[in-house]
Amino acid sequence: MGTDWRTRGPATQMVHGGTLRSQFGETSEAMFLTQGFVYDSAEAAEARFKGDDDGFIYSRYANPTNEMFEQRMCVLEGAEAARSTSSGMAAVAASLLCQLSAGDHVVAARALFGSCRWIVETLLPRYGIETTLVDGTDPATWERAVRMNTKVFFFESPTNPTLEVIDIGHVVAVARSIGAKVVLDNVFATPILQKPLELGVDIVVYSTTKHIDGQGRCLGGVVLADQEWIDEKLHDYYRHTGPSMSPFNAWVMLKGLETLPLRVKAQTETAGRIADFLAERNEVSRVLYPGRPDHPQANIIPKQMKGGSTLVAFELKGGKKAAFAFENALRIVRISNNLGDAKSLVTHPATTTHKNLAEDARADLGISDGLVRLSIGLEDTEDLLADFDQALEAAR
Repeated sequence: MGTDWRTRGPATQMVHGGTLRSQFGETSEAMFLTQGFVYDSAEAAEARFKGDDDGFIYSRYANPTNEMFEQRMCVLEGAEAARSTSSGMAAVAASLLCQLSAGDHVVAARALFGSCRWIVETLLPRYGIETTLVDGTDPATWERAVRMNTKVFFFESPTNPTLEVIDIGHVVAVARSIGAKVVLDNVFATPILQKPLELGVDIVVYSTTKHIDGQGRCLGGVVLADQEWIDEKLHDYYRHTGPSMSPFNAWVMLKGLETLPLRVKAQTETAGRIADFLAERNEVSRVLYPGRPDHPQANIIPKQMKGGSTLVAFELKGGKKAAFAFENALRIVRISNNLGDAKSLVTHPATTTHKNLAEDARADLGISDGLVRLSIGLEDTEDLLADFDQALEAAR
C-alpha cells in the first residue's frame, strides 16, 4: 500500500517523497543518465508520442530522476505539478515567458535579483511585453500599477539583498480582482519557512542552486504550480525550448532535499543570533533581518513566514571602504555571490549582484556602498561570531 507523503512532516517528506524505485529495489534514488528511451515496438513508440502511454520519451521532456525530484518538491511545496530547470534564472524566465505575449503587461516589485530585474526591464519589453516596477512594500503601488492588459504580478519575498518582506496576501488579492497570475520567487524564504501556494500564489519558482542543493555543487531551478497551468502554459514552452535540468543535477538535488529541514533550521537559528550581535555593534548603522522586531515589515512577517531567514543584511558606517575591509578580514566566512550554502558566505551587492543597476536605482532599493549580505552556513555559531567580531574591528 502506498503512503501519502503529503500528510507527513517535512523531514519525512524530504527523505521519502517522490521516490521511484526500479526493478532492482535500490535504497538510494537511481540516477538515469540517458538522453532517450527505447520502445518494444513501433506501435509502442507511436502510443508514447500520442500520449496514450505515460512512459518517458526524451530527457529534455522528462526523466525518471528528474521526475523524482519534481515530485518530492511537489510534496514539500503542496503543488500539483512541477518542472525542474537547468538554473534558477531558467525557472524565472520560463515562468514568465511561457504565459506572456506581446501586448501583455507585467507588474513587478523593483527589489529583485539583478538578473531577474534584467528580464523584467530589458528582455520582456523586447518582445512587446510592457512592464512596471513598483515599491513592493507599499500596498497601494500594486493597485495603481494595474492596467487593462495586466496579466502577471512578479516579486521576491524576502527580497535580494535587503530582505524586504512583501505582503503576499495583498498582492494575491489585487491579482485575483483582475484575473492576473502571481509568480513568486521564494528562494530566500525556502519552502521550509514559507508556503506561497497556501497563501494564494499561483506559480512558485526556486533557484535550487541555493538552499535545496545547499552545498555549492550544482546549478538548478524548479517551477511549481497547479496541473492545469503546467499543462497549458509551461509544458510546450519547456518541451520545445529545452531549459531542462540534467539528471545528475536532479539526483544531487534529491540528496540535498534529504537534509533541507535540518539545515534551514540550524542556519536560521544562527542567523538570528548573528543579526542580534551585529545590531549591537557601533560599526553597524542598520541591520535587516526578518526575525527581528525592528524589521520594517515586522507586522507582516508572522502572517506568512515560519521563521526569519538564513540571510542577514547590514550596513557599515564606513561605506565601501569599510565593507571591503570587513570582507577581506574574514577568516572563516568566504566571499561569494552564492547563498544558501553549508559554508557561510558574504557579498557586497553594490559591486557584484546589483552592480549593473544605476546608482539612483540602487539608492531607491537601499543598496548603499556600505551594505553587506551574509548567507549563514552550518559552522559553529561561536566561531562565526568571533570571525565577525575581528572583521568588524578591521573595518573601523
